[in-house]
Order: sequence, then C-alpha cells, then structure tokens
Amino acid sequence: AVRKSQNTPSLRKSITPGTVLILLAGRFRGKRVVFLKQLKSGLLLVTGPFKINGVPLRRVNQAYVIATSTKVDLSGVDVDAKFDDAYFKREAQPKMKGTEEEFFGENAQKKEHPAHKIADQKVIDKSIAAAVAKTPYLASYLASNFSLSNGQAPHTLKF
Repeated sequence: AVRKSQNTPSLRKSITPGTVLILLAGRFRGKRVVFLKQLKSGLLLVTGPFKINGVPLRRVNQAYVIATSTKVDLSGVDVDAKFDDAYFKREAQPKMKGTEEEFFGENAQKKEHPAHKIADQKVIDKSIAAAVAKTPYLASYLASNFSLSNGQAPHTLKF
C-alpha cells in the first residue's frame, strides 16, 4: 500500500495570526505568547516577544495552548518564509568517545546561540513590541504569567 503524505492539521478557529495564546506545557508553561503563523508540520510559530516576557521564537503544538480573545495587530510584522521547520532543526551532535571527563561534562564549552537567530528574534520583537505598545496594558498582560488558584476550574473561565 502506498503511504499517504501527511497533511497539515487544521488550525483551531480561535487561533488567528496575532492571537495571544497561553502555553500549557514545557519550559515556558503559563506564559502568554503571540501567535505568528502555522508551519508546514502543523506546529504554531509563537514568540513572547522575548524582550517582554523571555519567550523566544519557538514552535508549539496547538494541543498545548489556550487561545485568548486578546489580539495583537500584526499588520506591520513581516513573518518571513525562512521561519519554517528546518529553521528550528537542531544541529547534529558529535559522537561522544565515552571518556569519564566527557560524561561528567568537564572542560565542556557552553554552546552559544547562533547569531543569525538572535538577529531574527530582534527584528521580529521590534515590530511586535511596536504593535503591543499601541494598546495600553498589553505589555504587562503579556509579561504576566497565567495560573489557577484554589477552586478555579479552567472550563468555567472565559479567555
């Protein structure tokens, strides 16, 4: 049997470019981020912006986000075609020799973040921060973390 090619999952109706999303899992759980676009793989491209809440450009599965009714105007933001799944692919790690120093991380260098990715982040952040600044309190809203207190049920909240 011939295997079908994988189709991009359909995007939830509540998620449109500029929608503020709440991340539910991972390193940045509880953070509010701005949705930029859907990638070929079906993952969502989001950013904090990094300058506001420390969330860089990253891919997120839409199953792990809550869409809010808050929107950011992305008309002045140019999300390039270069932001695809290959852009986020990790570099291949060199094989370890199995020595004791290697295992315990002695004399290991800290990996630097690629300069081109830092520059891309700054370009995107600058345009989104300008759009965020137009709306009062939006920057502090994005900077604040989402959490539930005792007795709060997420299905009863209106986002």
